[in-house]
Amino acid sequence: MAHELQNRFSGLVLEKLKKELVLKDGIVFNNDYEGDPKAGVVKVPVRNADVEARSYDKVNGISAESSSTSYESIYINNDKAVNEIIDGYDSVAVPDGIVAERLNSATYALQRALDNDGASELVAGGTKQFLAAVTPSNIYETVVDTRKVMSKANIPNDGRRYLLVTPECYSLMLKDTVNFIRQSDLSQKMVEEGAIGKYAGFVLYEWNDSTVGLLYIAGHPKYASRVKEWQVPVYLSDLKDSDKYVGACAVKGRMVYAHKVLNKDAVMAVFSPEQLTLNASSAGVGKTVVAVTASGLGTLKYRKAPAERAVFGQSTTAGFSTFSSGSTQINAASGEVIEIVEVDASGNVKRAGYCLAI
Repeated sequence: MAHELQNRFSGLVLEKLKKELVLKDGIVFNNDYEGDPKAGVVKVPVRNADVEARSYDKVNGISAESSSTSYESIYINNDKAVNEIIDGYDSVAVPDGIVAERLNSATYALQRALDNDGASELVAGGTKQFLAAVTPSNIYETVVDTRKVMSKANIPNDGRRYLLVTPECYSLMLKDTVNFIRQSDLSQKMVEEGAIGKYAGFVLYEWNDSTVGLLYIAGHPKYASRVKEWQVPVYLSDLKDSDKYVGACAVKGRMVYAHKVLNKDAVMAVFSPEQLTLNASSAGVGKTVVAVTASGLGTLKYRKAPAERAVFGQSTTAGFSTFSSGSTQINAASGEVIEIVEVDASGNVKRAGYCLAI
């Protein structure tokens, strides 16, 4: 019975996650991998080239060629747990309503973590573009230029290209009454998946993000992977063995996951106005040096794997370390997200930049 409940709770959380994720599986990320995430590393197929069609010789036939699919290792670098106490009940006596509420809470916590860490990977691992001010009069041209860049990079134009648009960007698009295709004109399937419209051939998903200067992220799910698995499936546990609790239980669970951009040309993070341009290089095993480029550069600070990306005006008193462009050696695992911010005299964020540790 306990095993059945565990499977049921875990299944409910995963089903709710599927619905509530903004950066959804199958829309922003694929889930193609081989191996067990609980072991710490999996292999994902990287398909940056298609099978070549060659002329056939009726006499000699055609020689076989190697597969265009290679495999890349993804190291599982995120390990999240939930441990929510339910006071006043043993596990067998908890009302269904309270269990459902705690499962909702667990889902929300995991959804926030998955969306944030997934977005950080897209921003840091994709191609970044910095633009002058974008307005309702030029937003369409801006997105069309993004479309051109992706088409020149041979990213499939199969109806699955997406734009994750910030509320600021969405408001600009809504004012373009000529080119914006509203939700009411989309297929029912797109609406159910959370699409809010189409623009220049991209399917739009609103993403309530306040990353400094970020306008939108464009991409295709073929070229970014999400790996997630229960390390310990969700379950109810009595707290009788603890001297701190009497007649209490807890909802517990633990999930491991990772994200990886497989082709930086297929993911574009567009900023307006100009942000910091970062160029990372190795300074030895587990050490990365980052050179920062921007006009009028001021005081810089950095942090690794931010739980939330920096927003304009945010105070940097907690979580950030001092940084010197081109000289500070950052101790970080390969692929870990590095955030560098420029601050004003009061220590508040003016600009930001993102890269991956080497």
